[in-house]
Amino acid sequence: MRQHRYEFEMPHAASRIWALFQDYDRWTDYAPMVKRVDVLYPGDSDHNGRLRRVIYKMPLGREGSALELVTDVQPDRGYTYTMISSTPGNDQIGHVELEPLAPNRTMIRFDETYNLQKAPFKWFEGPLYKFINKNNEDSMRRASAWLSAHPEYRADLVEH
Repeated sequence: MRQHRYEFEMPHAASRIWALFQDYDRWTDYAPMVKRVDVLYPGDSDHNGRLRRVIYKMPLGREGSALELVTDVQPDRGYTYTMISSTPGNDQIGHVELEPLAPNRTMIRFDETYNLQKAPFKWFEGPLYKFINKNNEDSMRRASAWLSAHPEYRADLVEH
């Protein structure tokens, strides 16, 4: 089992970051791995129970697909997602947490737990997740940069 944790401070309001993270059409603007996100089931009004399919780029020009169930939603603060594997025991769990620090300052915390059990994927788990983790961290930094470059995006959520 492997676990990856990452955190950094963003110069944006938690509600504005949250809005961007819920705007799946924009994920390709800042997430280098993501090709598209399909919402298969919207879940409740807070997105609890949302089922989404994320199509993403993999090394060597390959493409992957993750079926993700979103739970434990606290609007503007975070959620849990479970990447549902077709193989029992291979599900992966991630968390996104937004902690407001001050007006337009938010600490973002991100973690994922992986547990690949089947060959041949188990043999490549280290290099595979090194690639994925680097891209996830890049996506978080790029989301912050995207918000900075687009002050008009959800300007109603900028804290004064």
